[in-house]
Amino acid sequence: MIQILHNPRCTKSRQGIALLEDEGQTFEVIKYLDNNLTIAQLTEIISKLDIAPLELVRKNEAIWKSDFKGKELSDSEIIEAMVNHPKLIERPIVINKNKAVIGRPIEAIKTIL
Repeated sequence: MIQILHNPRCTKSRQGIALLEDEGQTFEVIKYLDNNLTIAQLTEIISKLDIAPLELVRKNEAIWKSDFKGKELSDSEIIEAMVNHPKLIERPIVINKNKAVIGRPIEAIKTIL
């Protein structure tokens, strides 16, 4: 089943859900801010995205700027930062089997449907 990591307060995330609905897809909504991902879950998602962990970080978030910006961090430290501060995770993320995509732009979601 398709999954979408969703933040209800995010316009792009809401647009991602609307796109999935418009495409007639059945999907599961994961409110990752309410139920934190584990390191293993986030590592698996990053693998499916086929990107470096840093590419998933929202670098304009205050917590990134205050606690992490300019520091030399390993991939595991970046993943740990996102697990501990889920606001740092870019959204929406749509997962379909062994592939995932960040829905920015929203049309990118169609590439894995």
